[in-house]
Amino acid sequence: MRHLRLPVKLTRLGMVAENAVRCFWPLWTTLFLTLAPLMMGWQDLVPLSVLWGFVSVAAIALIVAFLWGWRQFRKPTMAEALARVDAAMPGRPIAAVADVQAIGATDPASIAVWQAHVARMAERTKLARAVEPDLRVADRDPYGIRFVAVLFFVTALLFGSFLRVATVGDIVTGPSAAMASGPVWEGWVEPPAYTGRPSLYLNDIPAGPLRVPVGSKVTLRVYGETGGLSLTENISGSEQEGTRLGDGQEQFEVVYSGNLVLDGPSGRRWMVTAVADQPPFVALNGPVTADAMGEMSQPFTASDDYGIESGTATIALDIAAVNRVYGLARDPDPIPDLVLDLPMPFTGNRAEFDAFLVENLSEHPLANLPVTLQLTVTDAAGQTASTEPEPLILPGRRFFQPFARAVIEQRRDLMWSRDNARRAGQVLRAISHRPEDIFTSETMYLRLRTIIRQMDNMAVVGMDENGQAEIVEALWDLAIQLEDGRLADARERLRRAQERLSEAMRNGASDAEIAELMQELREATDDYMRMLAEQSEPGDGTDQPGGGEGMELSMNDLQAMMDRIEELMQEGRMAEAQALMEELNALMENMRVTQGEGGDGPQSPGQQSMQDLADTLRDQQDLSDEAFRDLQDRFNDGQSGQQEGQQGQDGQQGQEGQQGQQDGQDGQGSGGQPDENGQGGTAGQGSLTDRQQALRQELQRQRGNLPNLPGETGDTARQSLDRAEGAMEGAEDALRDGNLAEAIDRQAEALDALRNGMRELGQALAEAQTGEQGQNGEQGEAAGRAVPGQRDPLGRDMGTTGQMGTDQNLLGGTDTNRRAAELLDEIRRRSAEQDRPEVERDYLRRLLGQF
Repeated sequence: MRHLRLPVKLTRLGMVAENAVRCFWPLWTTLFLTLAPLMMGWQDLVPLSVLWGFVSVAAIALIVAFLWGWRQFRKPTMAEALARVDAAMPGRPIAAVADVQAIGATDPASIAVWQAHVARMAERTKLARAVEPDLRVADRDPYGIRFVAVLFFVTALLFGSFLRVATVGDIVTGPSAAMASGPVWEGWVEPPAYTGRPSLYLNDIPAGPLRVPVGSKVTLRVYGETGGLSLTENISGSEQEGTRLGDGQEQFEVVYSGNLVLDGPSGRRWMVTAVADQPPFVALNGPVTADAMGEMSQPFTASDDYGIESGTATIALDIAAVNRVYGLARDPDPIPDLVLDLPMPFTGNRAEFDAFLVENLSEHPLANLPVTLQLTVTDAAGQTASTEPEPLILPGRRFFQPFARAVIEQRRDLMWSRDNARRAGQVLRAISHRPEDIFTSETMYLRLRTIIRQMDNMAVVGMDENGQAEIVEALWDLAIQLEDGRLADARERLRRAQERLSEAMRNGASDAEIAELMQELREATDDYMRMLAEQSEPGDGTDQPGGGEGMELSMNDLQAMMDRIEELMQEGRMAEAQALMEELNALMENMRVTQGEGGDGPQSPGQQSMQDLADTLRDQQDLSDEAFRDLQDRFNDGQSGQQEGQQGQDGQQGQEGQQGQQDGQDGQGSGGQPDENGQGGTAGQGSLTDRQQALRQELQRQRGNLPNLPGETGDTARQSLDRAEGAMEGAEDALRDGNLAEAIDRQAEALDALRNGMRELGQALAEAQTGEQGQNGEQGEAAGRAVPGQRDPLGRDMGTTGQMGTDQNLLGGTDTNRRAAELLDEIRRRSAEQDRPEVERDYLRRLLGQF
């Protein structure tokens, strides 16, 4: 059977490999364990006696391992390979073919059966495949010594070299062999670690020019006869002329450019250029700036060829620039220079970077006094660079309340010199002669009197540093309280109300508790806004950074946000309420009181168009909600469905009645009241088809009354309104045919097109207003308000009037927002109910996908 030759031969080769691995694994394990330390160069580090012992033990171990493996190894025969192939197949077909019939050899029927069996087995032998060898020797090496040997050998391959094994012969045989071949040398140049450059292997570098950083360490190692090589160099500062190199190593650092020469067999000559480390550089990028609370920000830039390690900013008193009057007329007590660490990049390259020195030094004795600022940076080589002392007034917190300003001035005088204690006490006593005209509370007056008594006592017995620090801190706290006054109390009350409301969001609260906490927040906000308005002084410098670009926020906006927070909490949507609460807190920290906002002047045509479109959008949303409820009623069978439909209808009628009353009271919108053209609104009662038709006609009328807005934005707004009208017409046809699902889809398209059209129209109106104001030469501030894309503190697009906040009532107030949220929650709940019809659930899922 020739088809068995290849499987049997391959199986036999595998058996040879299997037997060799089992017999000779100690040999290659010992070989790896012997080569690994030699490849790593351990022979250069140990005494010769230890090396002799290691070589002897390794040689004996290798001989023993080879002899043991040779005795155990046995070459497998072809019969053994054939038997392994046969054993791998079911029924051992090869043995069956080779068998001879022993019983019934004369019976024709028995012979026929036997021949059929042999033919079947012969056919099965064609499936024979080579058997894989079993190379596992875990049973013979239970401790995994072979794996340890492989690990050592691979490590030596990565970090060592086979060439080092050859040095064992020179070491073992002695210097005679080396003398016959001449001395051998190796050399390395290791640049300073801070440069990040790799080491250079001199044996691989040809003779010629060589550039290395200053401070690089040169190492030369010689093997062989003493005096076979000589070194000549003038780069280390200690010139060596023809120094004989013995069996060992020579080390020195590169200090100057020069020559490095090795004379002798295989010697070389390098012209070394020592690259000096460049000094660092630092400079101020601009003037120092400060915010209203005294936090300074000084931009600077720094660079170095290998990177800046550290830096400091030294602030020293500029005594020559101080106006020596009043408390500053005395000689100052020693005021040590203020040293601040410069900020360094945490990640990235420090070779060149720009940064800001940000500190609040309002309470430091040098605050608001003439000082000099000097920046100093240091690189890894220890070199430093400094800027020229920059004169400036060290920023500190500014006080605008007159008495608080006086307290801070006496605090400054006391920190200037402790001898000013008596004078400062007299000044404070004099300016507080009529406390009823200055202090808003008796507590602050009593605190001042206590401070004055302490200063008088210390002036008699002498003021030490601890007493000075105590008085200085007390005066600072008093000035802060005087500056903020009732505003601080109002701010604290507002903070406490915000914290209580946040705690209620985290722990859950009843409707009554929510109402109580919201009322407390409203009252605290009103008090805080009123105090802020009373104490604001236009033009006194108290405005926050940004000047005319600061944010303006009205009480109506704040009230709307608090109403929305209360609604979200009552609905159990605490995460959204918490997010909106954080936004409100941020606004309260950054806002300015808007004065004279919200006039009742006549609206422009553009504003009227935006208002009409907002009413149309709200009415279309209400109509879509009612169409969805009607569709829901069709799917709901039984009494429960009828009750739900009846409640939904009653609720919708109640909401429409309330909305109609509100529209009638406000005199705005297109619902129920005639407009200036005498056409009726679209929110009246009637069938869904009639109401949809009225909405479409109203939108058609509004499109005809749009102001003439040239430009790409105006064209886009008209196209969006055209799409909205087309979608309304499609919804009208679907309602007329009774296809509520199709009608709701078209209504959704109309809502989306209306929103896009209003957004584009608002931007077009803003652009037109900006251009008109620029042509008429009006003030730049008014022209810059309605910048397209600018948003108010609530995240909304700027209105056409240019004021912060929007003049677009896009969604009809918080009631519409609440109804929309309730509708989405109801859709999600019903789409998750498994007992509802599949067609209804499929529609609900498609509806959620659109919204």
